[in-house]
Amino acid sequence: MRQIWWCSLGLNIGSEQDGTGAVFDRPVLILKELSRETCLVLPLTSSPKRHVTRVSVGVVEGKSASALLSQIRVVDNKRFVRKIGFLDQHVFEEVRKIAKAFYFDDSSFFPS
Repeated sequence: MRQIWWCSLGLNIGSEQDGTGAVFDRPVLILKELSRETCLVLPLTSSPKRHVTRVSVGVVEGKSASALLSQIRVVDNKRFVRKIGFLDQHVFEEVRKIAKAFYFDDSSFFPS
């Protein structure tokens, strides 16, 4: 966990987050390994747009990056293209805490 990879997410539909290029690659943060073959990931974006579902993770490959909470998904490990590195432990724990609140305790996540 804490690993950041370029991942071939494929062409998506509607509001789902695409990657870039011919194979739709995008950096992702691995939140949790689910099995030997699959992981729960958060796609990352370098867009400066601020939103409650975007959590800053710092600088990734020279760009400010945010995790897209609304785009969490399970991917097969075969989709991973190239390892970028690791997220700082403190930042990773904060992202996981925010993701947990977002998905499992929405009453405390969104302001009234």
